[in-house]
Amino acid sequence: MAGKTSDNAFSVPQFTAKDYSSFFLAGALCCTVTHGAMTPIDVVKTRIQIDPAFKHATFLSGTRQVIANEGPRALLTGFGPTAVGYLVQGGAKFAGYEFWKKKCVELAGDQETAVKYRTAIYLGSASIAEFTVTDCAVRFFADILLTPLEATRIRLVSERNYATGLVTGFTRLAREGGIRELYAGFLPILCKQIPYAIGQFTVNEFCHEMAFRSMSEETRRNLSPTNKFGIALGSGIVAGFAAAVLSQPADTLLSQINKGHGPTGSMPHRLAVLAREAGFRGLFAGLGPRMIMTAGLVSGQFLLYGVIKEALGAPPGLEIHKEDSLASSAAH
Repeated sequence: MAGKTSDNAFSVPQFTAKDYSSFFLAGALCCTVTHGAMTPIDVVKTRIQIDPAFKHATFLSGTRQVIANEGPRALLTGFGPTAVGYLVQGGAKFAGYEFWKKKCVELAGDQETAVKYRTAIYLGSASIAEFTVTDCAVRFFADILLTPLEATRIRLVSERNYATGLVTGFTRLAREGGIRELYAGFLPILCKQIPYAIGQFTVNEFCHEMAFRSMSEETRRNLSPTNKFGIALGSGIVAGFAAAVLSQPADTLLSQINKGHGPTGSMPHRLAVLAREAGFRGLFAGLGPRMIMTAGLVSGQFLLYGVIKEALGAPPGLEIHKEDSLASSAAH
């Protein structure tokens, strides 16, 4: 039991260390599988962002261009760094969101306050989850791991014959550029991941809320597996579109930084110069392919996350939709 002992007292699930480890494992697996599967789209998106030869390419024409020039295998460039990087990052993000949403609800003190400020709870939980999980060191390690792997991925994608894979690419980047090059994208990756997480989790929550508010309590209790799947899929797709749009400028700048573009100086200065040079249109180059990719990523992650949690025997996440009492819901 959590919250104040009063007429407005409410019950909050008390997750155990085993529950959080299940959240972490489910998040790690769903992110690794989905990001790995989206590698071909990510390759085309990155080329459109940083390669002048792809400046006016669409997703389809860019895909044809990559295959024609480099063969079908080129579409899997960067698979290794992507899969390894998002294994830890995904686990930390999903477990962190579950943890901080619960903490914020407890801080609200009563059901009415939690529901009233649910948007702030979603935004805050998603943002904090990009920095920390139950143990700050875990999330810090995730950022530390993801940044050089993302830098390696972008080099592999943007420079043909840069290296043969993850290990050789990472080794070459470390040897030639050192720590400075490996972590050049640390600030932009944070600027990318926080808006991404906000779009992913917050929009997904509100899509579920809108769907549930349009039906009676009896209908909701008796939803078929097909209807539940449809709600989860639709919510994930819309959340993916939102995540893509919100994080696109930083994603473009991250690709530019890891390609070595921009002036010397502090990272904020380099980002500001690159943003001015790119302009609004340039910052959103490759948005189409990325929206397709992110819609698939986010919807796939939420669907897999729920399935894996259920298989692990983990409890459902905390739900704070407006029309209901605070309760655990299998939708999350």
